[in-house]
Amino acid sequence: MIKIGDIAEKAPVITGDVKTQTAEILFEEHSSAQGIVVIKNSRPVGLVMKSRYNHKLSTKYGYDLFMGRPIELIMDSNPLIVDASDSITEVSSLAMQREEEFLYDYIIVTSEGAYIGIISIKNLLMKFAEVQADLATWTNPLTGLPGNILIENKLNEIIHSSRFTLLYADLDHFKEFNDRFGFKKGDLLIKETANILIKYLSSSGNENNFLGHIGGDDFLAILPHFEYEQLCKNIIMEFTVVVNKYYEQSDWDRGYSIGLSRKNSYEKIPLTSLSIAVVTNQEATFATSEELSIAAAKAKKKCKAILNSCYIPYHPKKKTVQTS
Repeated sequence: MIKIGDIAEKAPVITGDVKTQTAEILFEEHSSAQGIVVIKNSRPVGLVMKSRYNHKLSTKYGYDLFMGRPIELIMDSNPLIVDASDSITEVSSLAMQREEEFLYDYIIVTSEGAYIGIISIKNLLMKFAEVQADLATWTNPLTGLPGNILIENKLNEIIHSSRFTLLYADLDHFKEFNDRFGFKKGDLLIKETANILIKYLSSSGNENNFLGHIGGDDFLAILPHFEYEQLCKNIIMEFTVVVNKYYEQSDWDRGYSIGLSRKNSYEKIPLTSLSIAVVTNQEATFATSEELSIAAAKAKKKCKAILNSCYIPYHPKKKTVQTS
């Protein structure tokens, strides 16, 4: 995500103790500038927008009232100030929440409280539109999660990390689910599964967790640690509650549903479950993302052999199965 400091622009600045006519001189010298930032000890304390400045001085007695007086009398002492590390999405939201009178004012950007630049609404909206277009290209359209290109980049990044856990999750018997309930409910289940993964990856308290949507019913998460067991249990527990609502109680009692096959005969249809293949570099090292994918595929194959939702860690030397 683009940080607002990456697109900060330069603007004229003055100190709070100068006279009003100084702003007029600066506006004449910088004809393209729509505002001037007022600073004190390198920190922004106000903003003078050209349109509001001209309006105040053009009113009856305005020139006599303000000209030759401290700029503090005419500046906005409560402008929108953001940190350079804030995302463009966050700043766009804050900017649009301002009162209409201030909607097109400059946004002041700081770093550790010190002034570094401004963002005009025009440039903010243009850059935000670019970001949205990029997101549409790089994310999965159904869930909005990072897609295959970003996933591949992340895999290539983590193989150099000192510790990581990869979770490869997908839905078992999802084709049968789609055949029985239709693609709309299939899409709904995929989105609900994504929400469960987002919920528990976010609630773990580690902002470096990554979640991507490979496509269809396949997801990939990356954790910068080895504490995955309780996370997997929580995900499986909530998934079971969610998927339960699609089936009749009799289906759960039997352990399968009954439906018409493509040959127009009744047959047993396995219930949809969730498999999570787990790969860490705790016991193995991986030189390429392809090696990671192969390890995940091996653990996933073992998951698929189990009827219920489960998670299985990949071990290069020993076999361990954890079910929930």
